[in-house]
Amino acid sequence: MTEVTLMDGGMGQLLQHRSKLPASNMWSAKSMLEEPELVQDLHAEYIAAGAQTITINAYAATPERLEERGFGDQFIPLQQAAIAAAKRAVEASGRDVKITGCLPPLFNSYNPDLNKDEAFARDVYKRVVKAQAEVDIHLAETLGSLLEVRAVLAAFEGEDKPCWISVTLDDRADPPALRSGEPLSEAIALAKAAGVDAFLVNCSMPEVLSKAMPLLKASGLKFGAYANGFHSVIPLTNDNVVIDTLTAREDLGPQAYADFVEGWIAEGATIVGGCCETGPEHIAELSRRLHPG
Repeated sequence: MTEVTLMDGGMGQLLQHRSKLPASNMWSAKSMLEEPELVQDLHAEYIAAGAQTITINAYAATPERLEERGFGDQFIPLQQAAIAAAKRAVEASGRDVKITGCLPPLFNSYNPDLNKDEAFARDVYKRVVKAQAEVDIHLAETLGSLLEVRAVLAAFEGEDKPCWISVTLDDRADPPALRSGEPLSEAIALAKAAGVDAFLVNCSMPEVLSKAMPLLKASGLKFGAYANGFHSVIPLTNDNVVIDTLTAREDLGPQAYADFVEGWIAEGATIVGGCCETGPEHIAELSRRLHPG
């Protein structure tokens, strides 16, 4: 059997559920600022569940998001704190767990129309890559347009660490398309030409990611997937408090979710995990199935 890398699960939503602070449009960055122990503890839970990679808690810490919320001076401190929390969890575990960076949409999720300047996006992503120089794997995730894909690929140029790129898909499109409406096939072609180490799809309904598997398999790239557990999504803005805006499904417990993931692995996926509204229990079930006995 081909070796499968097990990623961690969702971070931002779980931190909001566990936080003693009021829900905020700062989302997971709020926990990084005021409750870093929650972040380290959640990393530790994912490692104990069997995750072989953990993603730093920097999704909501892009320069643009922070600037618009009045925390522009916290970009570097938050990046450093996110990496430090992940490192502490890995060191405490004594396990060989890789730390992945996080290059998210620069403004807000599921809303690629907010980003119309490719040169600007490229330069900002280069800043983020530089700030995350200590990670083991560079990961760009939840990208929603070809512009974002091209900008990230340009920012990855010259990097000597593995570079993974992951896009989010329109839940209604057939054939599979990015949130921008642009074909998934074009994003795959860009990534293949750039020589990325892996291409993934994430933060979409698992049923939608399943439909993307034939395209990913045909690409010849190393590929994978990690779905969200939302009923549906809307383009988010700075005013949205995610935990109050998007609702979780009740039919995607660990067993049901793992069934989807097993289908992706059967198609050739070798990097799997969970996204928003999945947790350590989902990763534990995946680990149990990947490593029975």
